[in-house]
Amino acid sequence: MSVVEVNGVTKRFGEFTAVDRVSFTVEPGRIFGILGPNGAGKTTTIRMMNHITIPDEGEIRIQGVRVGPETQPRIGYLPEERGLYRKMKVGEHLVYLARLKGMSPETAKAALRYWLERFEAIDWIKKEVGELSKGMQQKIQFIATVAHDPDLYIFDEPFSGLDPINSELLKEVILELKSKGKTILFSTHRMEQVEQMCDDIVLYNQGRTILTGSVNDIKRSFGKNTVVLEFDGDASFLDTVPGIRFNNRSNRFAEFTLEDDSQTRHILAQALETLDVHRFERVFPSLHEIFIQSVKKDRSHVSG
Repeated sequence: MSVVEVNGVTKRFGEFTAVDRVSFTVEPGRIFGILGPNGAGKTTTIRMMNHITIPDEGEIRIQGVRVGPETQPRIGYLPEERGLYRKMKVGEHLVYLARLKGMSPETAKAALRYWLERFEAIDWIKKEVGELSKGMQQKIQFIATVAHDPDLYIFDEPFSGLDPINSELLKEVILELKSKGKTILFSTHRMEQVEQMCDDIVLYNQGRTILTGSVNDIKRSFGKNTVVLEFDGDASFLDTVPGIRFNNRSNRFAEFTLEDDSQTRHILAQALETLDVHRFERVFPSLHEIFIQSVKKDRSHVSG
């Protein structure tokens, strides 16, 4: 059974359609990424999964049960808009939130101590929330999300506001949750995190899903026509190659896509002749490039 089933869901706000006949499934024990530009409908979908807003059409099921009050305790939800009571002490606040999820005081305190130690935050327990930095508050909200040990976690922009060290720690924790059989669904703008972590994705644009499936299958479907070139020297000859589109470029690195694969040998020959080449490799396109290509294609299709 799928952990999440989104079937033909539409949500309107007045004349504006935020989510338009969206369907996808999330399978157990996998990390599923919801991607898309700002305003594409990702957060609206997540809020419907959590029974915060109600679909106008279609339905969402969690573990086979139609979304409603019964499904809310089955989810650990980290919203994009963080909401903590600034005057409450961290320990009291976390116990209060855990009790709302049905935990006993004793079970809550044990679970919360584990997570506070895991995030090196045990010393914050008697501090007021308002005394903490934005990154620290983010950790506290994450702990509140995971403490009741649900089977499904939904994180909306979980890496927002975190420095690289704490982003890496959060990534480790999410992967640990997966290793314990948990299902994780998250929305993010950070493509490198999706690339490293997600098994499956859905890509939104203008309220609709335009791409969904496993990351590996999607990459294969776009072909191996991306080239990564690492070098020392002057690579200005690349500017004269017809049908080349640069995805990423700096003074010692270039990642580009070719309209005509037959150009690859020609480019390699020129690179070896004019550069000190450290790497020349044909690869599947990055999710960043797939994201850009897919959104551009969809927009041109809609406008056409």
